[in-house]
Amino acid sequence: MFRQKGLSLSKALFYAYAILVLIFTLGPLVIVTILAFNNNPSASFPWQGFTLDWFKASTPGRVGFFDDARMISAVIVSLKVAVLVTLISVALGVNNAFLFVRYKFIGQNFLYLLMLGPLVVPGVVLGTSILAFSYGIANGLDKIFGAGAGTFLRPGFWLVVAGQVSFVATTTTLVIVARLKRFDPALEEAAMDLGSSRLEAVWLITLRFLAPAMIGAAIIAFLFSFENFNTTYFLSGSDPTMPILLYSRLRFGITPEINAVSVLLMMVTGVLGFLAFAFQKDDAA
Repeated sequence: MFRQKGLSLSKALFYAYAILVLIFTLGPLVIVTILAFNNNPSASFPWQGFTLDWFKASTPGRVGFFDDARMISAVIVSLKVAVLVTLISVALGVNNAFLFVRYKFIGQNFLYLLMLGPLVVPGVVLGTSILAFSYGIANGLDKIFGAGAGTFLRPGFWLVVAGQVSFVATTTTLVIVARLKRFDPALEEAAMDLGSSRLEAVWLITLRFLAPAMIGAAIIAFLFSFENFNTTYFLSGSDPTMPILLYSRLRFGITPEINAVSVLLMMVTGVLGFLAFAFQKDDAA
């Protein structure tokens, strides 16, 4: 009897906890979605009718997301950064996976732990550290080769890409390593016995086997890069990414346009997250 009462109490506490978590996490998203379509310029309740003005304005004096050149520019910058970070991180992930799975060398475990470092270092610390390090090198280059030689190491597009790759590549490596560990190297050897070169065997067999993990890792890398704020905040220059621009505007209050941007972000990340889950499920099969 005591066990049954204890079990019932545990279930009740668990359900209460689950409900509170759902309310706390999903509640704000529901409210933001409703306000994004609310015909109220103050971005708050009460409900004043349905409108799409905060996405594309049809009423004079209003500015929607697709009317905001500054916001569109920030989205383009975020896309450029995310695509480049994704390509570099997946390439590094494949290389690292082969290095840690196929080869044994002195210091391998230490190098593997070193690679995991960016995952446990807070984004703020990582951003400030990269900024200080790059500034030191940039100043040295300017002294040696003249003013402007270290411009590419100062806050801006390329430093944001480098900063994001430093931790995103770790994630792609872990995803691809998990897949490569299940690959049977005998398949490569069989292909080489039939006349294929080592490169052809890897390209036609191994990489094809890794394709689901590579695609899933690419989606995860894109999401991590596109939505990153902590590290990017310290490394961005005059052309901010969308999270940085949103933060700068939120300091002056929430507008209906920001709600609309949030809804679009939720839709895109939701679709990409579902695709990543689908590929990871296929990877685990």
